[in-house]
Order: sequence, then structure tokens, then C-alpha cells
Amino acid sequence: MDQIVNENVSPADLKKYEGLYLEQQRRGHVSERTQFDYALCLVRSKYSEDKYKGIGFLMDLLRSSSDNQTMRDYYFFIAIAYTRLKDYERALDYVEPIFKLEPNNRQAQELKAYIKKKLKNDGLIGMAVVGGAALALGGVVAATLAAIKK
Repeated sequence: MDQIVNENVSPADLKKYEGLYLEQQRRGHVSERTQFDYALCLVRSKYSEDKYKGIGFLMDLLRSSSDNQTMRDYYFFIAIAYTRLKDYERALDYVEPIFKLEPNNRQAQELKAYIKKKLKNDGLIGMAVVGGAALALGGVVAATLAAIKK
């Protein structure tokens, strides 16, 4: 799952799919496939702004879809995007609907476990940072009090 979540799109692919999208947009109609392909490139971009743009495209596709298979894909890649943005709670919000569509979806199970692991690790790191800062502050206060008593 780590490879899927952390894969970055090549600049050439991003440019190619952006060009296809813009050409179809100029003609007045963007196909669902083109919008999906471009959204996947954006989600896999190294830039947060692109990821959010990709999420927007996938949300638009999700709202207009009634096919369970395509809805599953949209939910999955929205969850991937939020995971890449380190918004793990929101990522979990988009994994859960996949289980309503396909209760035994292995890829969704793996993504959910991956997100929960990241959420736990980031929480522990955050607690360690806060704990370290509190310890440092305590040391400064103790040193100040010791200096005042002299």
C-alpha cells in the first residue's frame, strides 16, 4: 500500500493528461474517463494544491455516478489523496463507503489499516514533540528558579 500511496506522477504524464482535459474542456465536453485520468495524475502530484484539485474532480465524478464499481474507485482515490495530504481522519471517511459497496474489498481493508497505522504513528510523534517541549520548558523554569534563589 505504501507504494500506491506514495507514487508520484511524472511531469510528462501530468502534462499529457492536463492537455487532454483542457482540449476536451475547450470543445465543451470532458469525458468521464478523461476527467478521472487527469484527477489521478493530480492526486499523485507532489503539490498539495494539485491533490486538492484532483479531489474536487473525483468528488464531481462521484456525485454524478450511480455505478458501484466507479464509485468505489472514486472513494478509493479520494482516500488516497487525503492520505497523501496527511488528513487521515478525512481519508478514513472515504474508505468506509467502499465497504458498503464491497464489504470484503481487500484493497480498501489494506488502505484502512495503512491509514490507521499512519494516524497512530503521527499521534505518537505529536505526543513526543509536545512532551519534549514540556520537558524543555520545565528545565528553563527550574534553571530560572535556581538563579533567582542565588
